Amino acid sequence: MSQTAATETADTNLRVAGRRDRADVPRRFKNILCLEDFEEPARRFLPRPIFGYVQGGVESNTARDRSRAAFAEWEFMPRVLVDTRRRHQKTTLLGRTYDLPFGFPPMGGTSLAAYRGDSVLAEVAADLNTVMIQSGASLTPMERVREIGATAWFQAYLPGEKEIIVPLVERAQRAGFDTLVLTVDVQVPANRENNVRTGYNSPLRPTPRLAWDCLLRPRWLFGAFGRTVLEQGMPHLENMGFERIPVMGNLERPRLARDGLSWEHVGLMRKTWKGKLVLKGVLSPQDVRIARESGVDGILVSNHGGRQLDYSVAPLRALPGAVAEAGNMAIMVDGGIRRGTDVLKALALGAHYVFVGRPFLYAASIAGAAGVHHAASLLRDEISRDMAMLGITSLAEMKRDLLVPARE
Repeated sequence: MSQTAATETADTNLRVAGRRDRADVPRRFKNILCLEDFEEPARRFLPRPIFGYVQGGVESNTARDRSRAAFAEWEFMPRVLVDTRRRHQKTTLLGRTYDLPFGFPPMGGTSLAAYRGDSVLAEVAADLNTVMIQSGASLTPMERVREIGATAWFQAYLPGEKEIIVPLVERAQRAGFDTLVLTVDVQVPANRENNVRTGYNSPLRPTPRLAWDCLLRPRWLFGAFGRTVLEQGMPHLENMGFERIPVMGNLERPRLARDGLSWEHVGLMRKTWKGKLVLKGVLSPQDVRIARESGVDGILVSNHGGRQLDYSVAPLRALPGAVAEAGNMAIMVDGGIRRGTDVLKALALGAHYVFVGRPFLYAASIAGAAGVHHAASLLRDEISRDMAMLGITSLAEMKRDLLVPARE
């Protein structure tokens, strides 16, 4: 290849695999340049209780904020004069190859914040050949999401009760999911003071305050919630292991005793479930070791987006300890990831894959599938550009020696 041709190829790669020409971006996304830019439009679109539920953490929001801050503790040591024109982001996870190293984690109430939210995320994930995990607290039957999303996993909230565990696991099996995720850090309801302050309940209780908050957001009221009710009826919690209940009404949500869930029940699930089994919400290396010995296939290192135990360790800080005990298990991580540099730092510290939550839900709420595609393209382009400047062509080359601790 001549020098001119090589330069033209590199320029093309920069435009296509790096940041796209802004002329190609739809007008409504012109000022959305990164994942964090989706938050403010979502604040203006969503009623105060629903936005507060999505954005908030627990108590002082310290765990949420420190999860994000942990990424500033590392800096890059890039290599130069490396031909990176053939760089790609293909990633192998639990025996399957995906086109991106990031996916969409389980998020409760997705279809309350975004019209057809669960389905939109499942569809986009399938289009992009990446992972979407449906939440057990979602408002769409798991069977429908699995039919829509060939790359979707299912996440369960389960009590320590065999008579609930086995039927839900068997239902997910019949639905066709190949990967089941058990969330293990929800032993008791969290002290989410932000929900009290913004008026959020599950189910939502009809009050004058809620009515006023919804009327202040007519695009959401008529374009998302109203449209859902007209087309599908009142949304219900569909996949929790108890009788379906509507998302709005003067009802009490059944409180299952999750503080009785133990390793004994993980063993029961391992015997019942025929596919891949992942535990979400593990931070301690000791628990990673027990999971490995219990036949678990993967760990999602997570502090629940800072929404359960305040001051719980940032997942990025817990990641190296989890990797050291993982053996052949897949190690994934979420929490505070907003940039391509964040993704690459997590991979350098041993993660095989990462999940990014709130920004993709904001994108789905304000613009549906187009918003999620735009958000994914922003993150994909950042990763591609960062790979070129780090001097790597595949994510397998993103090793610990490309990082150094930041110094104040």
